[in-house]
Amino acid sequence: MNMKTTQKAKSIVLLSAALTGALTGCVGYVERPNHNAMYVQPPPLQMEPEVVVVNDYVYYPGYQVYYSRSRRQYTYPKGRKWESHPTPPHVSVGILAAAPSVRLDFHDSPANHHAAVIRQYPKHWTPPAPNPSHGRGPHDGRDEGNRGDRR
Repeated sequence: MNMKTTQKAKSIVLLSAALTGALTGCVGYVERPNHNAMYVQPPPLQMEPEVVVVNDYVYYPGYQVYYSRSRRQYTYPKGRKWESHPTPPHVSVGILAAAPSVRLDFHDSPANHHAAVIRQYPKHWTPPAPNPSHGRGPHDGRDEGNRGDRR
């Protein structure tokens, strides 16, 4: 082989190697972790505020049905289980609304209080009749007797 051919071959090999390196995008630099860096804690997760639904029950003794206005659900015992539905069982909403009822002051499940509720408000319970005198007794400070002149 002559010198010119060898020189040409070396030039082609070097040029090919340079082009191959440039076209493949090889990077010979790898970043090392910085041991002097400070850890910054990420901000806390933003939690959605918890919505608390307060049950405000009305009890219908004649039907043993509880109604929660906040949930718009009727709750009642069915066998050994409790059911909740948007409509009352075996009675229309109009008839139930006209039946005697009582507001209850508990905010958890009616099942937790049902035994005490049915003792206090049996099936045929009715609210006490209003007093026509509205709290006035026979001697409420008025003298309705002798209105004539006094001497």
